[in-house]
Amino acid sequence: MTKTIACAVHRQFSYRDRLSNALILIMKSTYNKIEVIFDKFVNLALRIYGNPLTFLVAIIGVLVFLSDQVFYKQSLHDIIRDIIMCVTFLSFFIIQKAFNKYTAAIHLKINELVSAHDKASNEVINVEHKTEAELKELAKKHQVHNGNNAPRNSET
Repeated sequence: MTKTIACAVHRQFSYRDRLSNALILIMKSTYNKIEVIFDKFVNLALRIYGNPLTFLVAIIGVLVFLSDQVFYKQSLHDIIRDIIMCVTFLSFFIIQKAFNKYTAAIHLKINELVSAHDKASNEVINVEHKTEAELKELAKKHQVHNGNNAPRNSET
């Protein structure tokens, strides 16, 4: 009798464990899909914000805003505040374009250095196109390969 109860309890825990493991796998899979979609969205946003056409549209929007009659009926303090806001808004697109150009140049130089080095792993070429999970896995692999057992803070 106790053996039958023990088997039933074991089957119940086994079922719970399998269900729990399946749920964890589904959650990880869903998280990975969301992460890939978010990475694509971020890359698209970076390309859009660094595009010269986006800057041109922003300039047109600022000129329309500044040419409005309501703008000139404000107090001097509000006019100065709005002009500073417009300059800051346009500066965002300029900084994004410069950042995109600088980042592309750095990636190209690093890829050239990695490909020219005989002992370097080709897995790190174009590493900027990998997902965050792939980067963490690659970092763990290189950490073990290099003999570093001290954990690094990769949350930055």
